[in-house]
Amino acid sequence: MATRRVKIFSLFERFWHWSQMLLIMFLMFTGFGLHGFHHLLDFQAAVTLHTLAAAALLLLWAFSIFWLFTTRNWRHFIPTVKGMWGVLRFYILGIFKGERHPYRKAFWRKHNPLQALTYLMLKIVLFPLIWVSGLTYVFYFVWRDASHATAWLEGVALVHTAAAFTILTFAIIHVYMLTTGHSFREHLMPMINGFDEVDLTPEEEAYLLKDQPEIIR
Repeated sequence: MATRRVKIFSLFERFWHWSQMLLIMFLMFTGFGLHGFHHLLDFQAAVTLHTLAAAALLLLWAFSIFWLFTTRNWRHFIPTVKGMWGVLRFYILGIFKGERHPYRKAFWRKHNPLQALTYLMLKIVLFPLIWVSGLTYVFYFVWRDASHATAWLEGVALVHTAAAFTILTFAIIHVYMLTTGHSFREHLMPMINGFDEVDLTPEEEAYLLKDQPEIIR
């Protein structure tokens, strides 16, 4: 196996990542305003901006889902038990002892088993939960005449808020992980220029050098 720097994150992936980050941060800001954690926006402005940002993020996710399936990049998010224990042990113990990360990125597998599982749960559980609860809240006027609608609305709001705090927790952990192992800059650069260190088989290296020399260094 040869370790080379390969562009494994496309321009769209990087645009998706940073746009999603900014929109989620803005949604957190406006959402905290709605809950009274700050008073930098009046309630009506917070509602309007929160709704517009949510619509933009929903549109971005729609394009992202289309991109994942048309490019077959969904394969990178399928978790596997192989190597899972080694990665878990590293984050529980090995990282504090200065051990080397047990997972090496492959051209066909960008994420380690724990990352793949985490991102998959975000995409199929947490994100749908926050969207269903958010849209249910926005369209309250459609079902407000239903029996116990007010009580149901309170439950929907609690679910939406809980999902939001869970996403915030993930974001904090995600940023913290950038400070571990390699330098912060080394962790960050792949999402800026797309290149990261990848283990390549001789066949993969020969293929990239011949057919896609612009994505290998």
